[in-house]
Parts: sequence; structure tokens; C-alpha cells
Amino acid sequence: MQSFRNLKVWQTSHEVTLAGYRITRSFRRDELLGLTSQIRRACASVAANIAEGCGRGSDADMARFLYMAMGSASEAEYHFLLAHDLGFLEEKEYRQINSQIVEVKRMLTGFLQTLKPQADS
Repeated sequence: MQSFRNLKVWQTSHEVTLAGYRITRSFRRDELLGLTSQIRRACASVAANIAEGCGRGSDADMARFLYMAMGSASEAEYHFLLAHDLGFLEEKEYRQINSQIVEVKRMLTGFLQTLKPQADS
């Protein structure tokens, strides 16, 4: 069992979560229970699933939580696209957060590939 804080993918996903909170502070107040909440929850879920997977006892468990993190990252990716298309997010800010999420997904895929042979045993 390893500390999630030492994982680069967790560190990057935590940075995305912090950015998601910063970005959504500027959203319209009437979106607090809508898109703001969805973005924050999806972003935090990525890092939380990585952390929870690290607390489990097997590579198969870790892989299961990494797949959940991947799903949450894809959800966050969509919510940021929606926020951009609704005019809540400027192009430059959207491109930056989107590239961070794509990087997290790439890192999750790489991590899953290292676990797959062991998890299948």
C-alpha cells in the first residue's frame, strides 16, 4: 500500500480540483446548485477515488478505483466544456483546465496499464 500523496496522478488531479473550485467561484450565483456543484464534485471525485484505491489491499481494487476516477475525469471534462459553451468560462481558461484533465486521464491510463497484468492474475 502506498501513500496517494506520492502519486503524480493524484497530485495533478488535486491541482485540477483546486482549479475547479477557483474557476467556479466566478460562475453565476444561480448555478451554485447546478453546474458549480457538478464540477466541484466530479473534480474532487477523481482525487478521492485515487486516494481510496491506494487504501485498498490489491491491485484489482486499485484498478477498480482508477476506473471510477477516469469516469469522474470524463464527467469533469464535459462539465467544463458545457461551462465554456454557456459562456461561463473564457477560451483560455477552458483550454488550460481541459488540457490538465486530459493529462490526468492520460496518467490514469498509464497507471492502469501497469496494474492490468497483475490485476488479471
